[in-house]
Amino acid sequence: MGRHFLQIPGPSPEPDAVLRAISATTIDHRGPEFQQLGRRVLEAIKPVFGTTNPVIIYSSSGTGAWEGALANTLSPGDQVLFYETGHFASLWVEMASRLGLKPEVIDSDWRHGVDPEAIGERLEQDTDHTIKAVCCVHNETSTGVTSDIRAVRDAIDAAGHPALLMVDTISGLGSAEYRHDEWGVDVTIAGSQKGLMLPPGLGFNAVSDKAIEASRRGGAARSYWDWEPILAANERGFWPTTPSTNLLFGLEVALQIFQEEGMENVLARHQRHAAATRAAVNAWGLEVLCLDERYHSPVLTAVLMPEGHDADALRALILDRFDMSLGAGLGKLAGTVFRIGHLGWINDLTLLGALAGVQMGLRLSDVPVADDGVVAAMAVLEEGARA
Repeated sequence: MGRHFLQIPGPSPEPDAVLRAISATTIDHRGPEFQQLGRRVLEAIKPVFGTTNPVIIYSSSGTGAWEGALANTLSPGDQVLFYETGHFASLWVEMASRLGLKPEVIDSDWRHGVDPEAIGERLEQDTDHTIKAVCCVHNETSTGVTSDIRAVRDAIDAAGHPALLMVDTISGLGSAEYRHDEWGVDVTIAGSQKGLMLPPGLGFNAVSDKAIEASRRGGAARSYWDWEPILAANERGFWPTTPSTNLLFGLEVALQIFQEEGMENVLARHQRHAAATRAAVNAWGLEVLCLDERYHSPVLTAVLMPEGHDADALRALILDRFDMSLGAGLGKLAGTVFRIGHLGWINDLTLLGALAGVQMGLRLSDVPVADDGVVAAMAVLEEGARA
């Protein structure tokens, strides 16, 4: 009985209004009604990215948007500098290799954000400017660690390097502060199924003038992912290929919800839920994976299991007994970490229900729990309610 608790870090719970919009009758994607929708959505999405430049919308996953970013701006054989903060950063590196690029990776322990100084030092060594782009993840979904993108841009500029800055904020957009223009990002990659509160199916590239110019000068062979025909069609409110019409219906409603709540309030709500979740984890006596409190994610919290306890077994028990899905540990974190998503269409009571399910699951799994994490989370949320 009752609704399934979807507490993974995306896809996230969707508002009923968004689901109703998606269920509307499909319209002619070459007609005037769609043209008006296209123009409205393409304009309304810009403030969420923090840009006045175009935002390209693909019918794709976030992975497709990764490929669009790389294929439009880089050519096979180009050297690209990646900072590996987690599983998704490593998958992006794999894609670059498959596309014929030459990725160079700065490794990390997956428990800290991007180190801008390390990027700056490497770029200072690259006196011939063979590195054509720097790629990093803003909010690493596998670890619950955010990174300071403004500091990365400052490091690139301090090195006097012309490399493009590409940022994956697939799980951060709409949940964590993000400023494409102000932070000097050239290509921002995002997806629909996280903070935007939609089902999977839309991928995004927010692009700077420098990135557009790079795509016109070169890039790899591409067809579907090519920005130029999309930008040309978007000027008239259309797409060159068949768009995901009904997801665009839903996107417009999601953007209206953001506007009604106010983006500052949206971001504050995510920060409050993240703080409450960490309070619960600390009260249980467990360890948050992210070691630097400056970079705790407002989107999800990754929790380390004590030695001798299996995170996947805990997740399976919670799903079976309480009908709640938690995120798995990915890559080298498999079995050692579970992830609590606190994004999308949830409120304080939803979060408390989720944390109660985790606490009961921990106790039923005989994981030593030091104290009542739900009560600790309630204290944080009560303080927020008084503000």
